[in-house]
Amino acid sequence: QVQLVESGGGLVQAGGSLRVSCVGSGGTFTDYAMGWFRQAPGKEREFVAAISWSSVDIAYEASVKGRFTISRDNAKKTVFLQMNSLKPEDTAVYFCAAKWQRFGAPTRRHDYNFWGQGTQVTVSS
Repeated sequence: QVQLVESGGGLVQAGGSLRVSCVGSGGTFTDYAMGWFRQAPGKEREFVAAISWSSVDIAYEASVKGRFTISRDNAKKTVFLQMNSLKPEDTAVYFCAAKWQRFGAPTRRHDYNFWGQGTQVTVSS
């Protein structure tokens, strides 16, 4: 069983930056592709970014491409999401997820096996 704990959320002004982190435990971190999803009030949880175990394969949702960067440090069992040029529409709870899959960067929510509890990101205008 893999446990995921997110941190780093908070309140930031539009145009600002924030980095959220997710630490994994209870499994072999390099056996998993990792993803970030977000859920705004009243909306479905949506894909944001994903990364393969080796960081070779990376995928982004169109609206964050060029502004967000996903990365991982396998030695520290941590995946990061650096968010720049934040917009009010980026406001959501951000969730970290793990999929037992070494290759590729999965983008479908239902593909993921394990989820964290989420961290709130609020962007003020």
